Amino acid sequence: MRVLLAPDRFDGTLTAGEAARAMAEGWRRRSPDDELDLAPVADGGPGFLDVLHGALGGSLLGVTARDPFGAPVPGAVLLVEEEGGPAAYVEAAQACGHAVGDVDRLLSASSVGVGDLVRHAVAAGARRVVVGLGGSAVLDGGAGLLAALGATADVPLDAGPSALAEVRAVDLAAPRALLEGVDLTLAVDVPCTLTGLFGAAKTLGPDLGLDDDGVLVLDRALEAWAHATDRRLSLRDGTGAGGVALGLVLLGAGHRPGAELVLEAVGLAERCRRADLVVTGEGRFDFASRAGTVPHGVALLAAAAVRPCLVVAGEVLVGSREMRALGVEAAYSLVDEVGPAAAVDAAYDALVRTAERVARTWAR
Repeated sequence: MRVLLAPDRFDGTLTAGEAARAMAEGWRRRSPDDELDLAPVADGGPGFLDVLHGALGGSLLGVTARDPFGAPVPGAVLLVEEEGGPAAYVEAAQACGHAVGDVDRLLSASSVGVGDLVRHAVAAGARRVVVGLGGSAVLDGGAGLLAALGATADVPLDAGPSALAEVRAVDLAAPRALLEGVDLTLAVDVPCTLTGLFGAAKTLGPDLGLDDDGVLVLDRALEAWAHATDRRLSLRDGTGAGGVALGLVLLGAGHRPGAELVLEAVGLAERCRRADLVVTGEGRFDFASRAGTVPHGVALLAAAAVRPCLVVAGEVLVGSREMRALGVEAAYSLVDEVGPAAAVDAAYDALVRTAERVARTWAR
């Protein structure tokens, strides 16, 4: 039996590569003669560069960027030679992927480090730059990113969203000149508009610690930013992703689902056709998994290849009906297998045990 193992990271516990290895270890305990194809994948968040480096080759250039409050942090640019010239991939979470704590700090957190990474990519000669936006903990509408590329305004652009409440005029001439001739693509994990009921503040703010009042403050600041830049672009579906995407969209960037981009890079469609069974996974399989995530993308490719698809996750928070609507035959939870504490504290072993259980049911 040929089994394709294509998990995303398990947030806070396992990288995608570790998750794939744990799944394989558990599967082999039950069915050692099966042929396993390990294909760790990503959605544009943490692990984006590692997965693409393994799939595309190229070289990793070590660089320094700024964190949301201006302190230096290490980062990387993946450089890959392509037919049209060098391409570069960067991971926004390297510069702004850490939760910033209380509301006051969140409202002063800047995406300036993402702009640093893009600047390093262009300086390295890239004619195409792909920015993985997943895992960002900054909601400044890309203002800091633009500041790092040379943009100016009548308010500080690198002081977080609270500084944007009074913005009236923005000058994007410098970043547009810097990126002239460079093709920009955003790899988006959670598409949303910038403002409103389904905007960045409402969709992402509560997960970062904002209460209802904080969400309103942030949404008003982003609304002012939208008016000062280009309201039509600001309201386009997807440009609010991570609260950072708009900065590069204003410079002409296109966007596509990060999972789709990565699955294409690792050749997952063909690998699904060669498999008898497809197993994917992530930290939490819930209602948000219905669009743009790795399990959703893998399930679509498995369905196109007419192969059953299973999900193994830290938690499973969807019912069987929703599961089937996503193209998933069954889902298995580490929490159900070992309990919530062990699912976090001993995630690798918990995933091994759960994969062994899955193999008991599905291996021939």
